[in-house]
Order: sequence, then C-alpha cells, then structure tokens
Amino acid sequence: MTAVVNPALVVVEPGPLTTVQDLGRPGWASLGVTTSGAADRSSLRRANRLVGNREDAAGLEITLGGLRVCAVRPLTLAVTGAVCPLTVDGGGVGRNAVLELETGQVLAVGLATAGVRTYLAVRGGVDVPVVLGSRSRDTLAGLGPDPLRSGQILAVGDATAGWPTTEVAPVPDPPSGEVRLRVVPGPRQERLGAGALELLTAASWQVDPAGDRVGLRLRGPTLPTGGTASGGWPSEGLVRGAIQVPPNGLPVVFLADHPVTGGYPVLACLGTEDADRAAQLRPGQSVRMWS
Repeated sequence: MTAVVNPALVVVEPGPLTTVQDLGRPGWASLGVTTSGAADRSSLRRANRLVGNREDAAGLEITLGGLRVCAVRPLTLAVTGAVCPLTVDGGGVGRNAVLELETGQVLAVGLATAGVRTYLAVRGGVDVPVVLGSRSRDTLAGLGPDPLRSGQILAVGDATAGWPTTEVAPVPDPPSGEVRLRVVPGPRQERLGAGALELLTAASWQVDPAGDRVGLRLRGPTLPTGGTASGGWPSEGLVRGAIQVPPNGLPVVFLADHPVTGGYPVLACLGTEDADRAAQLRPGQSVRMWS
C-alpha cells in the first residue's frame, strides 16, 4: 500500500455513502464524461469559504450522515448542507461554522433530519489524485476516487496563503416540508404537447426513493410522452437540472452525475440554485414546480 503524504484524517465510519467531491470536470462531454462534482454546489462552496479554501477545493459529500473521522493532526473544518447533529468527542458543535479539531479528536456527523447531503471541508482541501482535471467521484461513470471506507487515511493539501477563515455563515437550513423549484421551458415542450408544462407546474409531486446522484424520480400525475413510449426519439445532450419525461410519463430531474445524452424529451430545466435545492430533497418529500 502506498503511504499517504500529508495525512490528516482517518475514516472511522464512512456512513451509507461518502465521496470526495469538488466542483467537477467540465469540458469533457464530447468524450461522454459529465461534469459531476458536488450535487449541492452552493453548500460545498460555503464550506470551503468558511475554512479559507478556494471554492473549488475538494471536500467530502456525506449522504444521509453517519460519517465519523479522526484528526491525525490539528485541523480547521466546516460542515454545511443537510441538517444533522454534529459532535466532537461526543460534545455538540455547530453547522455552518468553523470547527477546530486537535490531534486524536473525532468528528461525528449524525443522521440527516432535513436535506440529504452534508459537506465537510478541511482547510487545504482533501488531496486525492486528479482525474481529468477533478478530484470528484462520478458514480455513473466510475471516475475518481472510490467512496470512503473504514480505516482509510485522507490527505489534505496546503492551505492557500492569505485566505482568511470565517466564523459562521448565517444561512437557512434545507426545508423539510414542501419545496418549490423554479423551471424554465425545455427544448422539447412542444413535442410533449401544449398542456405538458402546465401539468408539470400545477401538480404536487413526491420524491421517489429510487433517486441517487444521477437524478430524482418524481411520483404524481402522468405527463404526456409525445409518443416516446413507442421509441423513435433521437438521443441528445443533457445538462444538470434537466427534467426528462420517460415513457411512463413520470418526470426525472437530473443531478450531478447525469448521463451526457438521453433519448427522451426534456420538458423543462432547473437553474443552478434550484438544482442545488433539488439535490437536498428526501424520499417522500413534496415538490411543486413554477415558472
């Protein structure tokens, strides 16, 4: 086993799914590689700003909580994103704020109670090998470092000289009730019929448990499919936030690890901020679209 240079954290428990993420690897779609990166980019950016990193530094994306890490040396950290209890050696500490860990102290991220994904930034950034310009794990393509495992040692890079830390970020928590997401018309709404977008924005939708970093499946009324159930629709490019209508008429909202192309029409699309909000939606949570 290759020795870790500049070790900083030992993974005690990885939780259900914890991956290394930065802001992704744009510019490779022509080769079939999506941008990937943090599913909730604004939360990763906030965590990095708190500890004095560049916004694109790599951190940890923790799905539903359950992570425990032990500091190998004194570290400056911050945790943002989903609402979850945080403790250092069993004592409660705050989210969206700077945390100082001493050698041997254990940070525990409890189970998320609102939102899905929590982000942990360390001053200096998590240091793993760069693949196509990014340290992110792409779960669909299998690029980047494997999800964290118990006993793994993580390295941290050198802190950016002159970048100050911030004590706290006064931001709202991800909502636990109904969430409203703003959509803009997609390129194929005409193929789906004049009433498709109106039905999408008039209905109440529920998040299906089958979602992941690739996308969310929504349950609700059946949307017009424009004849896609019988095939014959050519594949075309997809972006993060695209809302695609497959043959069953139930929309799919694509997230960070979406495929580069898709063969079903895109009815609408979320903007950057709303795509971040969608990444924090929990199974069973209600969603309404508006335009």
